[in-house]
Amino acid sequence: MLLKQISITNFKNIVATTLRFSPNINCIVGNNGEGKTNLLDAVYYLSMTKSYFGGSDLFHIRHGEQYFLLQGLFSHDNEEEQVNCGVTREEGKIFKRNGKTYNRLAEHVGRFPLVMVSPTDNTLINESGEERRRYLNGILAQSEKEYLNVLLRYNHTLLQRNKLLKTPYDSNMPTLLSAIDEQMVDVGKKVYNFRKQLIIDLQPYFSQAYATLSENKEEVSLIYRSELDNEDFVEILERNRDRDRILQHTSAGIHRDDLSMLIEGYPLRRTGSQGQQKTFLLALKLAQFELLHRQKGFRPLLLLDDIFDKLDADRVHQLLSMVAQANFGQIFITDSNKVRVDGIVQQLTQDYAMFTAEKGVFK
Repeated sequence: MLLKQISITNFKNIVATTLRFSPNINCIVGNNGEGKTNLLDAVYYLSMTKSYFGGSDLFHIRHGEQYFLLQGLFSHDNEEEQVNCGVTREEGKIFKRNGKTYNRLAEHVGRFPLVMVSPTDNTLINESGEERRRYLNGILAQSEKEYLNVLLRYNHTLLQRNKLLKTPYDSNMPTLLSAIDEQMVDVGKKVYNFRKQLIIDLQPYFSQAYATLSENKEEVSLIYRSELDNEDFVEILERNRDRDRILQHTSAGIHRDDLSMLIEGYPLRRTGSQGQQKTFLLALKLAQFELLHRQKGFRPLLLLDDIFDKLDADRVHQLLSMVAQANFGQIFITDSNKVRVDGIVQQLTQDYAMFTAEKGVFK
């Protein structure tokens, strides 16, 4: 799968641009704040229907404008597909593929898979479990067609349950809670099983990627942790009912699950050095890439944002060796140092494109 061309209008600091990409490596260079990351985020938007960095769609409209437009021309199996995304302050978001508007955005996610590596990924280590659940959800949304629908149903049921818990207690509440709990357990178990299997599938690719990047210096592992590991979901909800009524929200369930990241058996957040943490995250993203590749039967896009500033020379060398040997397909790389990235890429291929960003303009 390739992204052959992108057109961007009024997206963040980008006024208007149309770029045609190399099928191999595309380098975007320029100083910080010039629009390099915004270009990658536009690519991400066309795949995932939202920004990599979160926030309301309206936040990504260029200051003083009323809309932004993104258009991408993708190619897969020698067939071209046009993807259009438009966001206006009045009408919200409209997403189209080949001129046809999606009724549900979930139908688009996974058609054009990608993996993005960003300096902001350290939130997976340093922030709450919500960040790690969001990461798992993003992988599964691209790889498992049913997952996003199941997750949305769970979140809707959770919202209903929390709303009921906020109402004054009456004799009907136990019956209503039982009805909601039945729906919640059904979809919650499916979410749990999808996530549990994902970690099982990711682990061998992750371990191999980390071993290569670190030259076999440490043992690392991923463990998905859930109350459902040791207790039935029905019993968990029933046991916590009185507490939930006092708290006025659902205190237990798969929306509280987490992903443990371990190095030599200890929490990465507490014992891992900065270099180990960066290597861990990069290995995790490379494992995600390989898993999507195996599941889809073709290579996702790989977006590397400002990565060479964040890794030491040894890890950069190992990463480049992996990319060169594995033929990662179409890659997008941003860097503030044109000479550096030019020298790095020339070690891999002579077939690449170079773009320079300056105040949202690309040359």
